[in-house]
Amino acid sequence: MSPSAPPLEARMAELTGRHVPFVKATVVRARRPASARPGDTALVLADGRVEGFVGGACAEATVRVQALRTLRSGESLLLRISPEETADGTGEPVVEEGAVSVANPCLSGGELEIFLEPLRPVPRVVVLGESPIARALAAFGPVLGYEITEAAGADGITPEELAGSQALVIASHGRGEEPVLVSAVRAGVPYIGLVASPRRGAAVLDALPLGAGDRARIHTPAGLWIGARTPGEIAVSILAEVIQAVRGRSVEVEVEVEAPPETPESPGTGSVTAVDPVCGMTVSVVDSASYSDEGGDERRWFCCAGCHAAYEKDPARYAKADAS
Repeated sequence: MSPSAPPLEARMAELTGRHVPFVKATVVRARRPASARPGDTALVLADGRVEGFVGGACAEATVRVQALRTLRSGESLLLRISPEETADGTGEPVVEEGAVSVANPCLSGGELEIFLEPLRPVPRVVVLGESPIARALAAFGPVLGYEITEAAGADGITPEELAGSQALVIASHGRGEEPVLVSAVRAGVPYIGLVASPRRGAAVLDALPLGAGDRARIHTPAGLWIGARTPGEIAVSILAEVIQAVRGRSVEVEVEVEAPPETPESPGTGSVTAVDPVCGMTVSVVDSASYSDEGGDERRWFCCAGCHAAYEKDPARYAKADAS
């Protein structure tokens, strides 16, 4: 067993408890002289940081790119990394069902197969109110696998709950609505729903100290129009709208991204990639985890410190690759 396993297990438990998304990367096969061994494990966070060990800098760069893609899709993947050309001879990744093969020119003669398992937090929905609709939401939410946090009054909703939540539904019929709506908008909660008639809902929104764009983020009357009448039917329509809002978003905005210690919160740029002008590898554009260099009007990204140093030593040599 890798000596890094126990602390990583504790770290996984911590991230899961805080509703922070990550990918568990496990080496399942290694061909020498790869530095990683079967059983080596790392965690890839949504901001691109890698904690643990699944290979050297170049292998890690490839793992980062593919892990961030699985984190967005939610589907596990077997990643094959080899110094040899891919099957189609183009050097581009070969995608199969449940697997992708990537040619890594930096890999020092070895080959790795790494299983990438995205672990995304259970959606958390905060429900304010004690109305029949609120009770129905509390009953139906767990059936969908959602974590429902019930709050009888506005004082029961903490900033921490809003920051880690994917949805807030207010079904308190006029009690404590305004301050919670404002807090939810400012906390960036992906879905905010207010149970109210169209007339009352519009009046509540008009009175909020928010701009037009922020008010437009609040769904009122909450729920998709399905002809619902009973509290249970209305709860179903609201949960359907929550699903539509939450599942239609990328992971970077639907869940809290943990920021690196003593740095600003990651901007969630894991979905962007660039080509290393030195070795030709595809790398993730993430400030917290990648080597970069600013020159002229363009920023360049590298798989490792070695490629970065090679470019700085002789940038003219790589001008053609850089321009492409």
